[in-house]
Parts: sequence; C-alpha cells; structure tokens
Amino acid sequence: MNTGQSQWLDVDHYVTSPNADDRPNGVRIDLLVIHNISLPPNVFEGNYVDDLFTNCLQSSLHPYFAQIAHLRVSAHLYIARVGSVTQYVPLHRRAWHAGVSNFRGVEACNDFSIGIELQGADHVPYTDVQYEQLARITRAIRHIYPTITEDRIVGHSDIAPGRKTDPGDAFDWSRYRAALRGG
Repeated sequence: MNTGQSQWLDVDHYVTSPNADDRPNGVRIDLLVIHNISLPPNVFEGNYVDDLFTNCLQSSLHPYFAQIAHLRVSAHLYIARVGSVTQYVPLHRRAWHAGVSNFRGVEACNDFSIGIELQGADHVPYTDVQYEQLARITRAIRHIYPTITEDRIVGHSDIAPGRKTDPGDAFDWSRYRAALRGG
C-alpha cells in the first residue's frame, strides 16, 4: 500500500478515470460507501466497468449501454467476482460515485467519501473472495483514514434511499463487519 501523497493502494490493476476531481479544501475523508455494479445488469462476463469509468463505453454493444454511455461516473475501487481489484481514482481525490446523496444531514457525499464497487447485483450473493478483498481493502483504507469508523461504512442505498438499492439484500453486512473485526 502506498500511503504517500498519491494514495494508490496495492491492487491488481490501475486504470485512471478522468471522472474525478479535487475534494473541497479542508474536507475530512470519513465515509466509505459500498456499491454494486454489473454491465449489462446481472451479467458478470466481460469488464465494461473500465469502459464506463473511462468514458469509453460503446453504446452500440448492448441496448442498456445506450442509456448510460453518456454518464460521467467513477469509483475509487472495483472488486470483481473473481477477487481482482482495480483502482480508478487515488483516495485523496473525489470520485464521482454517490450522486445526489446525504449522510446524517450532510449532502454531497462524494466530497468526503471513498467509493468501492463490487461486481454484482442486489439479489445475487457475493463471492467469498470479494468479501476477503473488501475486508482487506477496507482495512488499508481505514489505516490511512482512521476517521472511517465502522458506523461510517454504508451502502449506496443508505445515502441515496429511494434512488439506489445497492449493494442490495444479497450483501451480508454481518459477514463483512466480522471480517473487519477479525482481520
């Protein structure tokens, strides 16, 4: 793990997303947001996430892609079902993952959060290796940002209720939190 200024973690792949910017001055990074993504929805073959997060998604490849190819989004990290981890944005920069959001009365969660995408869908159980990698990555992030306490690790659905449902009912919060405590 690189705890220097760039804040790139020790992961399998690095793909720099243009969909990031500087955080507001003086902001304290103290929230971790867990998401899920599959492109197209509920399909786990291929890796169109890189394309989406780098503005290269070809709308002609799937009807769903025509609906989202114009989006400018990113996350800090992505954990595939096989356990490989890709980082798109250094932790100290603002990734564009939360959208319209609110945590305990504070809006614009992108300003003060780190976003992790899990390859998955709300109703599909996540893999053992995804939980292992998520716990490992979370521990590394919390080492850099100890202000991300356990009660400040949430799902996208928690900060955008009614708009977002991820990581979904299939995500085992108890298992994840136990892995954090055990590691």
